[in-house]
Amino acid sequence: MKNVTRELRDIVNAFAIKISAIPEKEFSAKPLANKWSQKEVLGHLIDSAQNNLRRFITAQYEETPPKITYQQDFWVAANQYQTMQKEDVIALWRLMNMRICAVLENMPKENYDRQCDTGSLHPLAWIAEDYVRHLKHHLNQIVSGSFDVVYH
Repeated sequence: MKNVTRELRDIVNAFAIKISAIPEKEFSAKPLANKWSQKEVLGHLIDSAQNNLRRFITAQYEETPPKITYQQDFWVAANQYQTMQKEDVIALWRLMNMRICAVLENMPKENYDRQCDTGSLHPLAWIAEDYVRHLKHHLNQIVSGSFDVVYH
């Protein structure tokens, strides 16, 4: 888990700077009316962080694996990231990920194998690794070619 949190922290700190350098007009531009802007992609990563933070916490104490799923398009629309200030979206994304790092760093090793239902059952250690893969996949949509990652 230490490697996951170290990698996550490094990525978030580096990309908070890289994303801040993107001009607002480019960051908010929607490629198509039904496609997310870069700002909304980062908003999706905030939603992912919120849902995963809940997974990392609740799966440690629930007797039955908690079922925590989410509808990404609804979340992005409900949160209205497109109307937020760029700096606020970046700050919220960074802070949510720093919370995840803190929770993962303090998670007892015996909880790494506890299960959470994300639509299918997975151990928390797998969810943490998958979270970073998912993050890289979407950061490639904001800063093209940043990571060599395949995510389905």
